Amino acid sequence: MFRPQLAFRGIRKSKGAYQVSRMRRKATIAPDNPFLVISEEIREAIHSNRPVVALETTIYTHGFPYPSNVALASELESIVRVNGAVPATIGILDGVAHVGLSPDELIRLTSSVGKQDVLKISRRDLAFATGLRLAGKSFHGGTTIAGTMVLAHLAGIKVFATGGLGGVHRGGEVSMDVSADLTELGRTPVAVVSSGCKSFLDIPRTIEYLETQGVGVATFADGRKGNVDFPAFWARESGVKSPMTVRDEREAAAVVHAQMTLQLSSGLLFANPIPESAAIPKEYIDDIIASAVQEAEENGISGKDNTPYILSKIKELTNGKSVAANHALVSSNVQRGTRVAVELAKLEAESLGSGPGERRESAPIFHTAPVSAASTTTHSTQSPSHHSELFLSSASPDQPQLIGSPAVLVAGALAVDLSCDFAPLDPRSAISPDSHTSNPAAITQSIGGVGHNVAKALHYLNIPVRFCSLVGDDIAGHSAIAELRERHFPTEEIRVANSREIQHPTSGGRTAQYIAVNDARKDLVLAMADMSIFEDRGLWSEANFRSFWQDTLKRGEDPKIVVVDANWEAPIIMRWLDYANEVGAMTVLEPVSVAKCRRLFSPDRREERMWFGTAETEGRRIDLATPNSLELASMYHAARQNELMDNANWWSYINELSIPSTGARDKFIQLMPVELVDQGLPQMAIQMLPFISCIITKLGSNGVLLTQVLNQDDARLREGGSSKYIVSRGEKEVGGVYMRYYPAIERVKDEDIVSVNGVGDTFLGAIIAGMAEKGKGDARIEYLIDFAQKAAVLTLKSKESASPELKTLRNLL
Repeated sequence: MFRPQLAFRGIRKSKGAYQVSRMRRKATIAPDNPFLVISEEIREAIHSNRPVVALETTIYTHGFPYPSNVALASELESIVRVNGAVPATIGILDGVAHVGLSPDELIRLTSSVGKQDVLKISRRDLAFATGLRLAGKSFHGGTTIAGTMVLAHLAGIKVFATGGLGGVHRGGEVSMDVSADLTELGRTPVAVVSSGCKSFLDIPRTIEYLETQGVGVATFADGRKGNVDFPAFWARESGVKSPMTVRDEREAAAVVHAQMTLQLSSGLLFANPIPESAAIPKEYIDDIIASAVQEAEENGISGKDNTPYILSKIKELTNGKSVAANHALVSSNVQRGTRVAVELAKLEAESLGSGPGERRESAPIFHTAPVSAASTTTHSTQSPSHHSELFLSSASPDQPQLIGSPAVLVAGALAVDLSCDFAPLDPRSAISPDSHTSNPAAITQSIGGVGHNVAKALHYLNIPVRFCSLVGDDIAGHSAIAELRERHFPTEEIRVANSREIQHPTSGGRTAQYIAVNDARKDLVLAMADMSIFEDRGLWSEANFRSFWQDTLKRGEDPKIVVVDANWEAPIIMRWLDYANEVGAMTVLEPVSVAKCRRLFSPDRREERMWFGTAETEGRRIDLATPNSLELASMYHAARQNELMDNANWWSYINELSIPSTGARDKFIQLMPVELVDQGLPQMAIQMLPFISCIITKLGSNGVLLTQVLNQDDARLREGGSSKYIVSRGEKEVGGVYMRYYPAIERVKDEDIVSVNGVGDTFLGAIIAGMAEKGKGDARIEYLIDFAQKAAVLTLKSKESASPELKTLRNLL
């Protein structure tokens, strides 16, 4: 279907880099440098103030054997991502320092374990490992804590999570054997989260040395009271009290924020005690350490060989228990470090105090509940047994992988789209075609339809999706399915409706088609749409609907999110909503058009308890809708004209929102351009909240307006950075109303616009992808708007209804 143009403004591209005219923190991203490469994902994350966590690679090159090190690397990066940040694994490949290793690069590095050209890289080694490449010697290298801190700081990364810190070796007052990690902490402003220092080191002298270097040292209380012990790597207690204690990640982030704001040039050390379940009793490990240290001394093992020797001996004496503990503590540290980075990003966002036109999120794209550091998610590949039990994941559209039930069900239109662009024989003639005659044109055919476009966007964004649609038993329908299968798009739930299944005699069961006639500038002149197959009255009844979609609706494969487009007749939409409520899924409506979205607010809805229900039923309030401004106005006027807003339940809900009796115009003007307020957009959105809990209004080149009801337990009601977006604070069950205006994110030149078809559908698909990635209810929608705008821009520049370039955004999820 034709969607109003979305021309996103605000970001200008210059030489491949984004220039954003919004307030943001300063990042020390290094310029183009032959010795240092910072991945595009890391550059983008730092540029947009998203939390980033640095990870070292010595643990892979000199700690764990191949392929165990590959599994560990994947696990640690996954822990960072699922807790809301971007992992920046740092290492040396072929004499070039990399901040942010791709999976292929990480495998190259980890598989080179044990080779002579794989070095252990500290600060002192960086110039040798990279510079000698110019003399024909290329090295791989795993970065130590010191080496990682140097490179992380060059990239602008502030938080680094690792295993155990180096320190002052026993007898260090004589041997002067002091780890470079300590001096690096004294001169590089990066916050390090570790399990203290390794137990066989001199912990009191290590803490004393850090104090001399001006390094702030604190230990996470981890539920304990008072001044706690500095941890001893494998043991939670060392017998040495920590200089400072922080209660949680928020406190640690506050310290980091102050340190960076004051521009102090030293680092911070946050010691995270090993999880109790994995800890080794202090008395037991102390005896083993004493034996290992004594043996090292007797064999004359010192310098850089001392630590590997002792670790190997401890592994032997503990029968491998130390290795399991190592795994647990580094996973726990990475999880803790990620939470610190997320909280730091929130604090930085609050300190910016950014308003309309100056917004740049520094909180994560998703609000996620903490996950177990040891948990990993895998999908088992199954053999096909029944077509409705297996669905395509778009992990690789060219080589599809079958996985379990998808998280999203999209019920909507699939149509054959014909685009007829007027192509005058004389370019100097009129730009519009003539009426009542044949005109020369360039005619292209594609597969479209709102539901299809949304599902296609999800498919490209790597979200498994079940797409439910209808096609006729005709040439257009069979051609459409064949083309989708050729592109490895899921087609099992696209039903071929023949004369036996379509019961209404006027339907005809024709495949939906949409024809757009455009002028020479590709602006729409006229459009014709045949969507009768989605308006078939034979599917209106509950019994018919259940019978027709029997395989699709069977339990045990329940989606978390159900998206319905308004091409269906209103009673059929109600059947889909009933199903979603039954399985506890989030409900999403794509309004489609000014005419079709009105049907949900017809006089019939008053009698069918569409919205408010009774004391015994909840009704069918929709969780999310994404109208454009015209569709919002159409739904609002339909509800008003058809007396749905005279309902006592509507008034009761509006009263609970606690909007001031004088209105909220002054507040609206603070949040968005005054012309949007004069059009009545925020006012209409609020009055639609009793029907739709969250409304994202697409404003074309003017951006996006988010209006959302908050529950009483919503964190935004208590967050300082969110307070300016709280229009009202409710009573009883309603916590308040959150309203936020987002300027459009990129100015797209007219000559770069290829097609407006599917742009709004792609926007919705990207929003749903973000929510599906973390599960129903776990995503904070305000963190998804920019992501969705980026996705929409890609489709605006594409001839397809959902740009294949959406695959490039997967890492942002």
